[in-house]
Amino acid sequence: HMDSVVQIVEALESTDHGFTGTVPELARALGGCSTPGCRAVLGEPPDVPPTPPALSHEQWLLFTQLLGHDAAAPERGAVLAPDGSTVALSPLLAGIEVGLKRAAGWPVPTVEPPIDALYAVTIAEVLGTSFLLARDGDGNRATLGPSGCWDDMDDPQNYTLLGPPSPIPDAVANGAMDGVLLGARLARAPTPLADLLRGYYGTGNGTEKGRPPSSYRRRDFGVLTGPKKLEEEVAVMLRVLRVLPPTRELLEDVGPEEVAAIAHRAARDFTEVYVECPAIVPRCMWGARPYRGTPKPLTLPLDSVYIHHTFIPSAPCRTFTACASAMRAMQRFHQDTRGWDDIGYSFVVGSDGYLYQGRGWHWVGAHTKGYNSKGYGVGYVGDFSATLPDPDTIALVRDGLLPCAVRTGRLHRNYTLRGHRQMGHTDCPGNSLFREIETWHGFK
Repeated sequence: HMDSVVQIVEALESTDHGFTGTVPELARALGGCSTPGCRAVLGEPPDVPPTPPALSHEQWLLFTQLLGHDAAAPERGAVLAPDGSTVALSPLLAGIEVGLKRAAGWPVPTVEPPIDALYAVTIAEVLGTSFLLARDGDGNRATLGPSGCWDDMDDPQNYTLLGPPSPIPDAVANGAMDGVLLGARLARAPTPLADLLRGYYGTGNGTEKGRPPSSYRRRDFGVLTGPKKLEEEVAVMLRVLRVLPPTRELLEDVGPEEVAAIAHRAARDFTEVYVECPAIVPRCMWGARPYRGTPKPLTLPLDSVYIHHTFIPSAPCRTFTACASAMRAMQRFHQDTRGWDDIGYSFVVGSDGYLYQGRGWHWVGAHTKGYNSKGYGVGYVGDFSATLPDPDTIALVRDGLLPCAVRTGRLHRNYTLRGHRQMGHTDCPGNSLFREIETWHGFK
C-alpha cells in the first residue's frame, strides 16, 4: 500500500542520523535510478547505507525490494494507491529528487544536448527506449501497458500484469506522471515528502471523503505536458542515449529522421493512451466474480452507445472502495436475482474519476434489451432523476471514453447515442441525466 511507503518516508524524514542524503537519494542507492539516462542526469547512485535506525527491519526490507531494479519486470516496484491505481516508485521518487534539487538551486546537469531533467528521469528515457526497441520487431512487441491486478486489495502482496509486458506497464506510466507533477510542484515550493505524498494520494487522511488529487493525474499531466513537449524531450533523450556507452550500440544505425519519427510516435501514443483516454479499472481490481457460461463476442466497431443510471445504488460513489463495492453489489443482483451471466453494463462510471470494466469492449452485455449486440451500455452510479453527475464525471464519458472508443476502432465515427428510455419502458437514465445527454455529440 502507498500508506506503507508514506510511513517509511515519514520515519526517514523525522530523523537525521543514519543516512545523510534525502529519501530520493536513498531510493537511488537502492537501485531506483539505475538506467543510463537517469544516471547521466542525477549522477552515480550513493552507496547503500546500513539499515537506517528509524526503520524497522520489515520496513527496510520492503523499501529495498520496491526499489531494487529489475529490467525484465519494471512493475515489480509498484504499490497500490488509495484511488485504486498502481504506482511504480522509481520514476515517482526520481521526479521528486529533481524537484527538490531545483528548489535548492541545483546547477543544471551538463548533458549534451541539454535536457529537461524532470522529464528525462521520469518518462523520456523509458518511453524513447520502449519505442526504439519495438521499431524493428515483428509489430507484436508491446510498447505501452498493460494494467495489472493485485492478489488481495486489503493486503496487496503480488501484482500480476494482464497481458504481454512492455517497458512501460500502467504502473510505470502512473509513477512517471506523478513524478513529473510532484517534481514540478516541489521545485516551486519544497514540502516535507510525507506531507506531499499523503496529500496527493489521500493516504491516512480520510480518503473516504472523496477524490484524492492522484485521481486527476491524467488531466493534470496533460495540462502540464502537451504532446509537443513530450515529443521534444523523447527526441533529446534519444540523442543523449546515442553518446552514452551502455546505449550507444542500440542507436548506432538510427538516423536523425528515424529518431524524430520514434519520438513523434512515442509521444502521440502515450498521450492517446494515458492522457486522452480515461483509466478503466479492470474486473479483477473491483473483485468481480467469474462470468457464468460463455460470453458472446461483439463485432466491432459498434454503431451505438446507450446511457444508463444505476438507480440503485442511488448515491454516486466517490472513492475506489465505494465504487468497487457498488460494482460487486450490482454484479450480485444481476447474476443472482436477474439470472444474468454477469453484470449487465459494458462500463460503469464512478464519481471517483474512474471507469469500471463490466463486460468491457469485446463482449455482449445485458443492458438494453434487444440492442445488446448493437452498442455499449454505459451506466452512471447513482440516481440522476433530479440531479446531475459532477461535471468531470460527465466529461469522463462525453470527452474521454467516447472519443477514445472512436479513435481505437471500437465505435463507428458516426455512432448514435441514446438514453435507455428511448429503447424500452423505463425512466433510465433519469430526467436530469437524459436532458444532459441530449446535448452530446451523436445523440439522436
